[in-house]
Amino acid sequence: MSNNNLTQKYITLYQNHKERLLDNSSQIVNEYRDKAFDAFKKSGIPTVKSEAYKYTNIEEPFSRDYQSVLESEKFSGNIEELFKCNVEELDTYTMFTVNGKFIGDNNPGALPEGVIVGGFAEMAEMHPAIVEKYYGKSALIEKDGVIALNTMLATDGLFIYVPSGIKPEKPLQVVNILTAENDILVNRRDLIVVEGGADLRLLFCDHTISTNRFLVNAVTEGFVADSGTLDFYNLQNQHNGTVQIGGYYFQQDKKSLLNANYFSLNSGIARNNVFVDMNGLHGENHISGLTLVDKNQHVDNFLSISHNVPECESNELFKSVLDDAGSGAFTGRIYVAPDAQKTNAYQSNNNLLLTDTALMNARPQLEIYADDVKCSHGATVGQLDEEALFYLRARGIGKDEATILLMYAFAYEVIEKIRVPALKEQIRTLVEKRFRGELDKCDSCIVCADINKVMNDLSGV
Repeated sequence: MSNNNLTQKYITLYQNHKERLLDNSSQIVNEYRDKAFDAFKKSGIPTVKSEAYKYTNIEEPFSRDYQSVLESEKFSGNIEELFKCNVEELDTYTMFTVNGKFIGDNNPGALPEGVIVGGFAEMAEMHPAIVEKYYGKSALIEKDGVIALNTMLATDGLFIYVPSGIKPEKPLQVVNILTAENDILVNRRDLIVVEGGADLRLLFCDHTISTNRFLVNAVTEGFVADSGTLDFYNLQNQHNGTVQIGGYYFQQDKKSLLNANYFSLNSGIARNNVFVDMNGLHGENHISGLTLVDKNQHVDNFLSISHNVPECESNELFKSVLDDAGSGAFTGRIYVAPDAQKTNAYQSNNNLLLTDTALMNARPQLEIYADDVKCSHGATVGQLDEEALFYLRARGIGKDEATILLMYAFAYEVIEKIRVPALKEQIRTLVEKRFRGELDKCDSCIVCADINKVMNDLSGV
């Protein structure tokens, strides 16, 4: 399908269902739909000819026939039968989305006073002032065709608001479940607001249940106000029939702290777009990721950190382990504005290829327009250190076990950045099992209980 025909496909989808979309959304959100529609008509679905998407072909999955999820539908199943986290030490406020729709009757527990959590569609009606202030201000429809498409078609997602000075004792855990009898396209919209001096730890867990194909276009806008802190963790553990394009668009004010961590343990195709605008003095962020791919899986991490004001610090660390015919890509762009003096910006990307058929593309980029800065970047692509392997084997450690030890040592630096102890221990376990070939599923969750079968069924994908 040509790109013009592909663009027309989604133009027609919007035109045919516009009234349904408007009926299921708030006025504030609807005001953006036609603007996004006009932007999408100009941009369309990004192609590999676009510099930003040159290593990931998203035209192909978007050209498939999917049933689009366009209305807020009440989930009729028993969520406890789908998901149960057996990590007893991971005490969280837990909530769910199913196919992009917030489960309105799930109760995250007794949240601190003033904290608001709910479905995006419902909260946009109940708290229009907050939505009007923040919605569409970071994920700009002119920036990317997938943002415009999401803004056209999304009807629900997650809304989290933490008022000034509030620091919930427990993390919020959001389980995003995909399950359907048909192949479906999901557009999910999330809005996260952390006001001044507030502190939020937030975990997104992305899971699939059924063996159908899924195409997910998720856009998350996050705002961290003066002296606020956001610890964000995204754990992607989906089957090979899943294509997920996740857009994470953050804005930071003065003295704010953002820690964002991405763990791509299993997926068919995953594209993580991470954009951070540092708009206040003395802002700081640490963005890290660990990617594990095998078979024909592909993960593309695309980061852009903009230092728009002086005296801010950013740190990026992304690592990938690629096996079989797995492939990956990393683009890391650091932008320093002309008056953003005293900027400290560091970026590191390291990649480990376990086979001759694995492929990695790395593009570190610096765009600096100030002269009093400390900025550095580096990228490596290589194989296991043969001398280190020989050293371990010479001390009686078998080749397979020695290989696993070296892979885990490679991943250790990223895992250690997790600031929730129970989650850190769980990720350690999952990564080790993945390296041992024991893990095609997150075996701590009922939701993933049949993923081994799923992976076998989809092994040819």
